[in-house]
Amino acid sequence: MLFEQRFWAGIADGSITMTFRRWKRLQVVAGRRYRTPAGILQVEAVDIVEEGDVSDRDARRAGFESAAVLVAGLRGTAELPIYRIRFHYVDEPDPRAELASTADLSDDDVAEIDRRLERLDRASTHGAWTAATLDVIATRPAVRAPDLAASFGRETQPFKTDVRKLKNLGLTLSLKIGYRLSPRGEAYVRRSERR
Repeated sequence: MLFEQRFWAGIADGSITMTFRRWKRLQVVAGRRYRTPAGILQVEAVDIVEEGDVSDRDARRAGFESAAVLVAGLRGTAELPIYRIRFHYVDEPDPRAELASTADLSDDDVAEIDRRLERLDRASTHGAWTAATLDVIATRPAVRAPDLAASFGRETQPFKTDVRKLKNLGLTLSLKIGYRLSPRGEAYVRRSERR
């Protein structure tokens, strides 16, 4: 789930515990955790509601001054269902960040990363990409994603999706502009024979 930056502080301090979305289909599941720019959220419940069921109290819990303002600001067309998502902020370190900071890799760790990257390469519709992407991030840190994608002749969004897969393995870090290798990524690149 994405949230505008103006909601991040309220999510982190616990004053925002609800959001509303117009979706064609459900995109979150109660009981699961989701990474967002505001931090990790645990979804408690998801309901479909009508516009008239959104109360001013609900709107305030979602960071809006009134139900009317919230409903008017919903993206999507009026025929799409409105999902009410209740959540709470999880005040724990992001497991990806903890993984990314681990630079002490055993031979087994390197072999496991090799295995997972090879699987990503095999599943790709555009060929092997993991080693080249790690290389370009290592040699061109803090370069805009569109520029990195263009160097491969790729569209930006699919390229960013691939980099997110590397981030999920703890190998890259997102910067305000571009990316860099994490300590784990640097250690892996130094030791890997796949490059």
